[in-house]
Amino acid sequence: MTVISCIDVSKNYRHHRANEDVSFSVKENTITGVIGRNGAGKTTLLKMIAGYLRPTSGDITVFQKQPYNSLTVSYNRIFVDDQMVFPASFNLANIIDMCQDFYPNFDRKFAYNLIDYFELPLKRTQYELSKGQKSSLHFIVVLAARCPLTIFDEPTTGMDSTVRKDFYRALLKDYIAHPRTILLSSHQIQEIEHLLEDVLILDHGKLLMHESIDDLRAYALKVSGDAQLVKKVTAERDIIYEERIGNNELNVIIKNDGSFQTYDDRISTEGLPVHELLSYVTKKRKGGIDDVFHK
Repeated sequence: MTVISCIDVSKNYRHHRANEDVSFSVKENTITGVIGRNGAGKTTLLKMIAGYLRPTSGDITVFQKQPYNSLTVSYNRIFVDDQMVFPASFNLANIIDMCQDFYPNFDRKFAYNLIDYFELPLKRTQYELSKGQKSSLHFIVVLAARCPLTIFDEPTTGMDSTVRKDFYRALLKDYIAHPRTILLSSHQIQEIEHLLEDVLILDHGKLLMHESIDDLRAYALKVSGDAQLVKKVTAERDIIYEERIGNNELNVIIKNDGSFQTYDDRISTEGLPVHELLSYVTKKRKGGIDDVFHK
């Protein structure tokens, strides 16, 4: 079943367009990464899916309903970012008890087990926590809620690497035990790659790619070596990015159609890790920061 459908979705603010003609669909019980640089339009898109924002044009459906101000969507989804807030007078124990009343699938015991493991102070309010502790609390609430649609927008802000690893492991284990549709936005693509089944890549508000994680792993090749030779062997290829290394070396990223071969030992060819591919497809077509110093 399709849980989310976006058709030509755009969102305009007063001075800029955050999303432009975005179209994709997300199936039930999958984990999809929403990836892009700062300002790519990730948060705006997620907030439209969650029903917090109305699209300027296009059509969004979530559970076959338009999500903006939809009680059906609100009842079946949870959204977390670093702006998630709870009543100022509530300590963490009060928050967990409140969530149990609000979310029908909320697992109170699981939430308390996580709070105990991560050593969060039950008697403190959200506003007395550190930034990393706040993120931990948000993650615990969202994970324990087990909503059919769960949306994480940069959920691990402020956490150290060890805590992030533990939370992502908890997310995967709980997803396997209690499948639901998860959207996960993060800059830490290397840390979440093993969780993802599909990836949406946004750039300047547009959808660049919507691929399975397996297809992304085989999507491109890096061809490196003598600049003239590399240019020659990649001349007829679909080039994603190229960069000069020193005076005579060149790296060219080409789309992998399965047919590229070279037997010249002055040229090397290798596949790309997903995090490198995502970096290249959202960069300018050529050049790099060094070009700034030669203008």
